[in-house]
Amino acid sequence: MKTRSTSHATDSAKATEALAAALALELRPGQCIALDGDLGAGKTQFVRGLLTGLGGRPRTVNSPTFCLLNVYDTGRLKLFHLDAYRIGPVDLESIGFSELLEQGGIVAIEWSSRVTDALPPSRIQVTIETTGPLTRQIQIIRPAEL
Repeated sequence: MKTRSTSHATDSAKATEALAAALALELRPGQCIALDGDLGAGKTQFVRGLLTGLGGRPRTVNSPTFCLLNVYDTGRLKLFHLDAYRIGPVDLESIGFSELLEQGGIVAIEWSSRVTDALPPSRIQVTIETTGPLTRQIQIIRPAEL
């Protein structure tokens, strides 16, 4: 599968959210966003931006580390927010991952590298690298057709 990659430097949480909000405007039903980065890199902040771009309320976003899945209704599409930090591919399937993809919303999954084999090949990969106290380098790899 051919992909295209872009890299973005952000200097604040608001800039990270704005980048994600801009990406959200391009999303189509059924897409998967795979998020990776160290603890505190801004994965949940990125999801806040996605929710904003989809027309939802960003203040409702919190990390789904312990509940595994949060669902947000938006003005456009539902956003399913998963966390794979404590689970593996089998666990991901047991919480209905493939069914979430079929519901016509957007599925954003944090710590996606822990469940790579279970993710669709057409996913959008977002990797967030901490480069300073407030700065981030964010790489977005998406299928060429998107």
